[in-house]
Amino acid sequence: MLPSSITGAARRFGDRAAIVAADKTTITYRELDRRSDALAAGLARRHGVREGTVVALVLPSTATYIAAYLALAKLGAVTGGVNPRLAAPEQAAVIDLLAPDVVLDDAGALDALAADGEAPPPLADDPSRVTAVVFTSGTTGRPKGAVFTDSQLESITRMDLGLTGDLDALPWGSGSPLLASTQLPHVGFMTKLPWYLRLGCTLLLQDRWRAADTLRLVAEHRVPSIGGVSAQIGLLLRVPELDSYDLSCVQSLIVGGGPSPPELVREARQRFGAPYSIRYSSTECGGVGTGTAFDADDDEALHTVGRPRPGVHLRLDPDRGEVLLRSGAVMAGYWRDPELTSATLDADGWLRTGDLGELDVRGCLRLVGRTTDMYIRGGYNVHPQEVEAVLLEHPAVADVAMVPRADPVMGEIGVAVVVVAAGQAVPTVDALRAFAAPRLAAYKLPEAVRVVTELPLTSMDKLDRRALAYVEASRAGGR
Repeated sequence: MLPSSITGAARRFGDRAAIVAADKTTITYRELDRRSDALAAGLARRHGVREGTVVALVLPSTATYIAAYLALAKLGAVTGGVNPRLAAPEQAAVIDLLAPDVVLDDAGALDALAADGEAPPPLADDPSRVTAVVFTSGTTGRPKGAVFTDSQLESITRMDLGLTGDLDALPWGSGSPLLASTQLPHVGFMTKLPWYLRLGCTLLLQDRWRAADTLRLVAEHRVPSIGGVSAQIGLLLRVPELDSYDLSCVQSLIVGGGPSPPELVREARQRFGAPYSIRYSSTECGGVGTGTAFDADDDEALHTVGRPRPGVHLRLDPDRGEVLLRSGAVMAGYWRDPELTSATLDADGWLRTGDLGELDVRGCLRLVGRTTDMYIRGGYNVHPQEVEAVLLEHPAVADVAMVPRADPVMGEIGVAVVVVAAGQAVPTVDALRAFAAPRLAAYKLPEAVRVVTELPLTSMDKLDRRALAYVEASRAGGR
């Protein structure tokens, strides 16, 4: 899938820019194809990489990472990307789980390894060939590697293009600039690179995502769609110079990483002058799940994560309300973990997401929590996301997370960890309770407030509940 995508893109798009690096170096589609060919030949010669070789790609999110991933795909190797934002022990845990035959961690050596003019021998088509292992952020402890074959990559490409039929017979894109909003080992790149190549887009890279730099790139390159997670959109809105940029090019905001607070959606739509689509997915489902429509009414746009995207089937577990997804994009399983695979994927291909949800009469999904985030107060289950969604609408709350605190009577109580909105006084626990009481049962209301300057995020820019829970446990224990 990847080899045919880059060779096809090089043939069609030639001297169009495929990548603009952080230092403004430009690489064309033709150059990217040639560089990955040469690198594949060098890897085969020097490291013995061939079909089935497992390779850990421990590199910064640069053009070299992309060329190496394409080169490995041309050889039929299995690529496991290791997020550079992980701490050294976390990276070691990922590499230990992957158990690679080869570790590539020196970008300079890779660039020197490429031998111009050489190319690997053609690779036979094999839909079951494993192309990528994409690791989760590991907030629950040990990392997990989601396995994607050529078959899944083709399904993801087809679904993202919104097309059916023979992929080879379908039209290619006309090209547009696209921001890389995540680290490249993320599912948003590893499984969607064939789609980017098919679109003929120009991928804009940053050394590390920064709100001010992102706005500059959007304005400079006339980026038509801004993607990312809700926290990133919130940071864009806080840039003091936001309104000074010419952002008339922005036609849409496509935001994943869980639900977006209603006030964030309202403000982003107003200030960018563009529709805001919330996308719900996960690493395991290949980054394809549900989405709110660009022309959604306020109820759908502000309070749901939309409907299943074409090709995605969704149902709720009748006992727990857990969200189950099935599509051609869902991972083949977890890398070298058949027990966890069988607990997550059933025999009919339904993926247990670990998210709890409700479907409204229109078929829109509302997320109410996580099976693992739930805590129990006085015998009642409390799902943090449900409480957070309400508290986020309080004018003094810029961001909030609900975490449990041990209690000798109730077992656990909820603590609202709050980032205070600019210019607002710190909200008291009584104020937050009074505000939320009309919409939440009394047992769900916060019973303490802790103020922080920002909420901790994982390497994938998602809320790190494990870190918050650890801090709360340490405070409760007097450590």
